Amino acid sequence: MAAELRRACLMGHPVAHSRSPIIHNYWCKRLGIAGVYELKDLTPEEFPAFARALGKNGYVGGNVTVPHKEAAFRLASARDAAAEAVGAVNVLWVGDGRLMGGNSDTHGFIANLDERAPGWQVPGCRAVVLGAGGAARSAVYMLRERGAEVDIVNRTAPRAQELAARFHARAHAMEASARLLASADLLVNCTSLGMAGKEALRIDLTPLKRGAVVYDVIYVPLETALLRAARERGHRTVDGLGMLLHQAGYGFRKWFGGSPQVTPELRAMIEADIVAKTTK
Repeated sequence: MAAELRRACLMGHPVAHSRSPIIHNYWCKRLGIAGVYELKDLTPEEFPAFARALGKNGYVGGNVTVPHKEAAFRLASARDAAAEAVGAVNVLWVGDGRLMGGNSDTHGFIANLDERAPGWQVPGCRAVVLGAGGAARSAVYMLRERGAEVDIVNRTAPRAQELAARFHARAHAMEASARLLASADLLVNCTSLGMAGKEALRIDLTPLKRGAVVYDVIYVPLETALLRAARERGHRTVDGLGMLLHQAGYGFRKWFGGSPQVTPELRAMIEADIVAKTTK
């Protein structure tokens, strides 16, 4: 008898650009799981009712992307520690008849850093995080969980101060960048600056401490101007693609089970898709 098909989805608005179906359907095929991952474009008005009836709609769970992460947080009956800490849910699943929520961006952020820059966590590690949005929340939370000292630099002071207070970090204006870089072991860009089609990130890496790791959560393009400049100066660099791949594993295990692996083959598939869609 054929196994019952398990369905998961990405809920957001818009979602057509997402590469999540490639990742999850690859794992289902590789692990021999009768599962499928789909896209559900839902407006803010449509999302709450759909999410509440996720199981009745035929889904075992799904990812949540913009603009629904805060709404998903409110809708979940129970949430994991990471979701509680950052105040956002991007993974939903049905458990014991209840809608459960988690945050996989946190897992993806740190797993990518561990994989691509082993040994990054030096004694007394100091990290400079650029930005104070959702990606920065995930980054700061995980860096503080690992014991790193964190300095947050943002163009809007109140947002940086709120984030710093939440995770016992320090907030600074952009003008402090040069001073902070001189003692930084890790620099993380959590802004959208440098993303394809966005304004460039303007930061001088000359003061950056020798041996520091530079991490950009952006993955389109795969090598941003920031990463290229860092590489040319001899710094180890980490792009954002691994964050996307590693965060996907959290939800996959909740919905389908198994042990999904971030393989070179999977990474190459996503890299090829990025290149194909950005060189047209």
